[in-house]
Amino acid sequence: MMYEDKIQDFIEVLSSDAPVPGGGGASALAGSMGMALGSMVANLTKGKKKYASVQDDIIRILNKAKELQERLLNFMEEDARAFEPLSKAYGLPKETKEEQEKRDIIMEEALLVASLTPIKIMETCLEVMELLEELEAKGTRIAISDVGVGIQLTRASLIGASMNVYINTKLMKDKKKAEELNKKSDTLIQEGTRKADIIYEKVLNGIRG
Repeated sequence: MMYEDKIQDFIEVLSSDAPVPGGGGASALAGSMGMALGSMVANLTKGKKKYASVQDDIIRILNKAKELQERLLNFMEEDARAFEPLSKAYGLPKETKEEQEKRDIIMEEALLVASLTPIKIMETCLEVMELLEELEAKGTRIAISDVGVGIQLTRASLIGASMNVYINTKLMKDKKKAEELNKKSDTLIQEGTRKADIIYEKVLNGIRG
């Protein structure tokens, strides 16, 4: 599994000319790290008398956070698998009309498949943000800055994944489907960036002297 590689190994492959991992995998990793920071804050809050009134919420957050972290890590692998057919499609012959038509069909399907995992990454980022928003209000104050770091990583994950949507939909011949995916991505960006900015401002106001 790609996400089981050492960080240094992953970075080296990411910086090479290998087709995967790319921006999608890096975005998924950023989102997982954002949620991991939220989990850290929750673990530091768990069991503390000062936060006795929110312990049930903290346990729920931890359980959900683990699921989201794992989901985002799995998206790293899924994004790589989804890109492979597209990478191969670019190399298909197109000298004759028949070859061009065959290539167009394969390309169209590959472009769609390559767009769907980034959308799922974006949707998951919104779920991560919901938990980080709760942690901003309920988590231990000694680590609240990590909620701020987490929300910025998740914001980057959200926007980064959208790049993989737009670069693929731009090449799709089915403009109706492309526009549908673009609008979905636009909506997720609008909602997510607004939420991320609000959470970040709350954290920043709370930690600045």
